[in-house]
Amino acid sequence: MASRKDQHAALEQELLGERAAALGRVARRMEQALGELRAFDQERAAAGPADGDRVTRAELLAAAAEWVWFYIIQRESLGWYRHEEVVRMYDIPSEVYLRMGPRRPTGRDT
Repeated sequence: MASRKDQHAALEQELLGERAAALGRVARRMEQALGELRAFDQERAAAGPADGDRVTRAELLAAAAEWVWFYIIQRESLGWYRHEEVVRMYDIPSEVYLRMGPRRPTGRDT
């Protein structure tokens, strides 16, 4: 029979694995949100603004900022507090980084 110390160590190892897996899932979603914002900006630059856009840039920016925030929180849950390299690696725009946090409801959400 395993000792309590061994059981605790096994549980800690399993939790660490789950946090790491969650980091990967959040990273993929963050990359998607950043990609959607970049694609929107590139499309807008090529075609010019369109009045009938279904999704606004502000909404894409808010989503990207929220997913970057989730990613940073998940990294910190693993004990990783230095994020400079991540910002460079994912090419997170300063505009997104400075707005990190939960999305706020827009007039359409209320």
